[in-house]
Amino acid sequence: MKLNENEMLEIKGGAFGLKTAFLIGLGGLITLIVGIVDGYLNPNKCN
Repeated sequence: MKLNENEMLEIKGGAFGLKTAFLIGLGGLITLIVGIVDGYLNPNKCN
């Protein structure tokens, strides 16, 4: 079975939208801030 052009355009793939990209960026920023605060409040020397 072959798909026509309109049917191919309606296929949803693995791409994500702007909302998902924003949430991923926000999660990364929160992780960075928590890591900086943790490193400041609990400094450990490298072995």
